[in-house]
Amino acid sequence: MNRNNPATERDMRPEYDFSAGVRGKHHEQYKAGATVVFLDADIARVFKDSESVNRALRLLLDLARSQLPRDLES
Repeated sequence: MNRNNPATERDMRPEYDFSAGVRGKHHEQYKAGATVVFLDADIARVFKDSESVNRALRLLLDLARSQLPRDLES
């Protein structure tokens, strides 16, 4: 919370509960170059977590690579 901005206090709703939050939980991943993406609602209903999204994208990448002529593969 930004203590220099009093409007922030008024914007916090009573139902927001950060008591179980962990500060810096994903800091190392972001520092290592993780990218945040936003999924459309219909896609997010199918892919519930990062692991499932990464698995699907790797399968797609493998499929695309298998379609390349051998002389264009890197």
